[in-house]
Amino acid sequence: MRIDALDAALIRLLTEHPQLPVLECARRLGVARGTVTSRLARLHENGVIEGVVPRVDARGLGFALTAFCQVEIDQKIGHDDVASALAEAIPEIVDLYTVTGANDLQLRLVAHDAERLQGVLDRIALVPGVARTASAIALRTHLSGRVLPLVDLAADAHP
Repeated sequence: MRIDALDAALIRLLTEHPQLPVLECARRLGVARGTVTSRLARLHENGVIEGVVPRVDARGLGFALTAFCQVEIDQKIGHDDVASALAEAIPEIVDLYTVTGANDLQLRLVAHDAERLQGVLDRIALVPGVARTASAIALRTHLSGRVLPLVDLAADAHP
């Protein structure tokens, strides 16, 4: 979908202030309330905006450690079944991807500390269809959920 500068400004505004009412968005952007409403509807319908919700930081909930886990699965079971089982069994999984390469799934996990991370990894290994895992602990987060530069790039490509 093509977006313009107004769409980009609206997305940025709602990303920075997710609870901002439509009327206030219109005021800050200098457009009519109906314009904001129709733009939001179009952005939702085309899958650009999935929802406007607060962004939760796992560290604020006490999950100070971030780790990545590569999972090799039993090929007889299949990716979808293992991914569903992992998502259901392990609440500490915050991202889960099927990937190419030596492993089948890539997970981003959070835990309170290294000891509890070991427990999460042990539970992952017990999920039916998980053949092998490898993990790495993140030392520092430089970027996470970075999409606003993409919004600007898309808007600049279609003035």
